[in-house]
Amino acid sequence: MKQLLSFIVISMMLVVCQNASAREKATKPAKPSALQCAAFSPYVGKLNPDYGAHPSKELIDQLLDKLIKETPFRCIMTYGVMNGLEYTFAAAEARHIKVIAIIWLDDDIAVNSRSITAGIEVAKAYPKTIIKLSCGSEVRTRHDYAFDGEISRCISALREAGVAQPITTIDTWWEWCNRVSPCHITNFGAQVDWIGINVFPWWENKHSDVLPCTPANKAADFHIARIEQLRRTYPGKEIILTEFGWPNGPEGGIETNKFTQQRCGVAGKKNQALVVKSTFKKLAEKGWSGVVFEAFSENWKPGEEGDFGNFWGVCQGEPPYTCLRF
Repeated sequence: MKQLLSFIVISMMLVVCQNASAREKATKPAKPSALQCAAFSPYVGKLNPDYGAHPSKELIDQLLDKLIKETPFRCIMTYGVMNGLEYTFAAAEARHIKVIAIIWLDDDIAVNSRSITAGIEVAKAYPKTIIKLSCGSEVRTRHDYAFDGEISRCISALREAGVAQPITTIDTWWEWCNRVSPCHITNFGAQVDWIGINVFPWWENKHSDVLPCTPANKAADFHIARIEQLRRTYPGKEIILTEFGWPNGPEGGIETNKFTQQRCGVAGKKNQALVVKSTFKKLAEKGWSGVVFEAFSENWKPGEEGDFGNFWGVCQGEPPYTCLRF
């Protein structure tokens, strides 16, 4: 009889403990799901975002279908909410693709206002597809501090409109470090819900005197180190690697660091595949999110980025838009 009573008591205690454990799991906040995304801009072929025709719905459909068919990406990051790009969200939703949407901000205040209004509209229209928002991309990198007010105006407008998605402003890791090493917090740290950092050792190899020499086989470690810096600087904030990548051509091309004259980065398909795959592997091991730059190469970019500008896509920027195999 005593053995039976002991068995009943132990069984009841196990049930109570299991229930308590289940309640604890249910009440613990879930960790954000790690994302593996591709930066998506449909300005392929002869299209140019600065003038001329806008991307058609048919083209956007074609590119997204190609991305789904030939790559593992089911998440994209977009660069605008107007000029035909707003169709991207409907097309993504129809294909069950998640979107990080950038509201493009530049030096035209009136255009910025229209962009912010359009951003609010699409965020509310596609709450399950658009999972995160950014007020601008590399605004400080392009304009120094001149348009900080525009970024803050955008963030405030989204919040006042009741937009539900987490909000940030995306910029290079150096800007999020407040242009100092070790990193210091910026004035946007308290305004945003998450932090998007763009990290390109390829361009550091050309322009930086702080970290001037990272070959392709060390790029993934470089990306992880920058994320870790920002995680220490902004504890409690989700840090997403919103742009990283490596040019796949011109094959064998090398940039020279303007400070040290070192030549550390070599362009090419093999090195691009190495950088993309190794970075996503290391991110996955840590449960962190990343966005490869970019889905499709854009022919207009050499005007701003030199000979390597139109070689960043994991898919070609001309038909048949063949993609890197993962």
